[in-house]
Amino acid sequence: MSCRKSKCPAPFLSKTYDLLEEEREAERVGGGKKKIVSWNLEGNGFVVWCPADFSDLMLPRYFKHNNFSSFIRQLNTYGFKKTASKRWEFQHEKFRRGCRHLLAEMRRKKCQPSAFPSYLKPSAHHPPTQDNKSIAATATASEVLFMELMEENKKLRRERLELELQIAHFKTMEMKLLECLSHPTPTHHYPPSIPINYLN
Repeated sequence: MSCRKSKCPAPFLSKTYDLLEEEREAERVGGGKKKIVSWNLEGNGFVVWCPADFSDLMLPRYFKHNNFSSFIRQLNTYGFKKTASKRWEFQHEKFRRGCRHLLAEMRRKKCQPSAFPSYLKPSAHHPPTQDNKSIAATATASEVLFMELMEENKKLRRERLELELQIAHFKTMEMKLLECLSHPTPTHHYPPSIPINYLN
């Protein structure tokens, strides 16, 4: 059945699901491969174990960018929740391992005035007061800002390394040039010509 006759999932959701399934298959076949991202144990969410590698290796491959905070904001627009305070774990009631058909039921949220996602749920012991919501939003905003600063720092370090390599290259060229100037190529010396009057 075509997408026009049936609901099709958003490309972002399909790519995220495919990414997790391909990583699961690679882990099953490859064994001891370093885990970068995976479904959680229950299969009702996923965990980004290494945000740096995820940004460098996975995002460019599937989403044509390497901005982790941008990926997080996309998750927020589809209603994903960050469910752990010490790791990047996200859940959505319709995003489940083995239930790809549910992706078509996921919808983007309407634009909200807040620039940062509010992933952190209020504790069951604390009613969802306005103060709790503000604290949760502030905490998550700090996490996203931290990731943006980390990415900017990584970019600056990469640019610095490129400059250092260029400087080293120019210094090598300079040394070779100075060496050539200090040791000019020797010219051939021919014996002096015999004066004509000497032959007479």
